[in-house]
Amino acid sequence: MREFLVEITTTVPEGTSQDEVDRRRAAEAVRARELAATGNLARLWRPVGEVRSIGIWRASDEEELHAKVLGTLPLGPWMTFSVTALQPHPNDPGGPDATP
Repeated sequence: MREFLVEITTTVPEGTSQDEVDRRRAAEAVRARELAATGNLARLWRPVGEVRSIGIWRASDEEELHAKVLGTLPLGPWMTFSVTALQPHPNDPGGPDATP
């Protein structure tokens, strides 16, 4: 699977009830655990003081990432995504050729 750096910004539409927001956020947490279990979600961070998320996501290609991974998020309709495909760097200290 290929890795992608994904920045996510969620904007709740005006007029959305708090019950709907809470329901979707709870469903989002469940879906994130499912995607982590399948290996599609590797890491997820929230920058200090910000409401966006940054994560390492995995899929066979960008089309699958959008259709079968990000597109399944309950908050997806309220999200904007910035996706950057990643490839290994030869100087990655955690890469397969790294020496301890």
